[in-house]
Amino acid sequence: MLTLSSLGGAGTVTGSKHLLSHDGRRILIDCGLFQGLKNLRELNWAQLPVEASSIDAVILTHAHLDHSGYLPKLVRDGFRGPIFATAATKDVSELILMDSAHLQEKDAEYANRKGYSKHKPALALYGVADAERALSQFRPVSFDKPVKLPGGATATYRHAGHILGAATVDIEWAGRRVVFSGDLGRYDDPMLPDPVAVPEADYVIVESTYGNRVHEAGDPTEMLRAIIERTVRRGGTLLIPAFAVGRAQSMLYHLWKLKTAGRLPDVPVFLDSPMAIDATELLHTHSADHRLPPEVCDDICAVATYTRDVEGSKAITASRYPKIVISASGMATGGRVLHHLKADAPSPKNTILFGGFQAAGTRGRALVQGAQEIKIHGEWIPVRAEIAELPMLSAHADSNELMRWLSGFRKRPNRVFIVHGEDEASEALRVRIDRELGWEATTPRQDQVFEL
Repeated sequence: MLTLSSLGGAGTVTGSKHLLSHDGRRILIDCGLFQGLKNLRELNWAQLPVEASSIDAVILTHAHLDHSGYLPKLVRDGFRGPIFATAATKDVSELILMDSAHLQEKDAEYANRKGYSKHKPALALYGVADAERALSQFRPVSFDKPVKLPGGATATYRHAGHILGAATVDIEWAGRRVVFSGDLGRYDDPMLPDPVAVPEADYVIVESTYGNRVHEAGDPTEMLRAIIERTVRRGGTLLIPAFAVGRAQSMLYHLWKLKTAGRLPDVPVFLDSPMAIDATELLHTHSADHRLPPEVCDDICAVATYTRDVEGSKAITASRYPKIVISASGMATGGRVLHHLKADAPSPKNTILFGGFQAAGTRGRALVQGAQEIKIHGEWIPVRAEIAELPMLSAHADSNELMRWLSGFRKRPNRVFIVHGEDEASEALRVRIDRELGWEATTPRQDQVFEL
């Protein structure tokens, strides 16, 4: 008997972990970190309902922290099996997991030194050594070529768009064909390939981040120009919290378009995120996984001044001259962007621009919902800066695009499971699937077990 249970990513957009089990063997699809609301973050410290050592393999759809960030903890707890991922996902995961481990160690040390944590002492969920062990267990796979998994299963990876290396995964096991969407990207994205249609499946597990929304139409490059110009006229700084992998490169692309057209105001542009810098450079390494010609990659990478060292980052923060700063993390949950927010949020001259989904419980969500102050490093910071959004720059497919991908199946699956979405978004997508496709769709609860 083949069973499916969601150990994360059920009723929330974070912590994606979906477990397939058959005849005593277990395969985990994605292994993400919970982020956002405190009650979700606390789940990172809870024991999984299965022993880590009992999992035979992990299938990684892509490298974002909410899909990969629990891997070092899984390894720390005893997982010793292979981690299958595309070559680009392997490289991006190295950046993300090492950065996550470093930040967790650093945040624990900072909290202990400043004394603002309720935990005595504050501890890191995992450390750099755990991330290194996890990375040693990666096994790179190719797109569109079946790979054998433990227990007699096979998996086929197909392009999903979203970020570099992202894939949907088609798993055949125990006479069943189960397809996981991972996170689907946008159609007609200027940088990344369209999500590839999958011909058939017995069961589909689909994300629903934007299951209740359609992205606003309009030219994001032109909208970005307008935001830059009004900020510069005020003598302010445009701060862009951006995911180091995906949004940072997209922002550089649109800035490059403005510069090429002679429409970018004459202010310095900084990419202040070592991980985003490294991720941008991976565009050259994995040129087959995106649409950009090599010469365009060169030009995009040259738009910004890269800042790797801490002193350089502090100099950017201290400067009161108009400028554009792209810094991670994209939901303002950690990283260097927090120091920029502390400096820039209190001034009405400045603008803070979000271009991606902001999960519940994050500073990003609070800001786009109009928070008048935010807490950073134990200190409440007033927010007087303009808060702007460009939701069409999201790396996630919207409701129409999710339906477009689902419509690519040539025959009706037995059931669709809707995951990786807040309750309203998942329910809206379930209703659309029922109304427009006539398919049975279910929104799983955390740890609920289904027989396939």
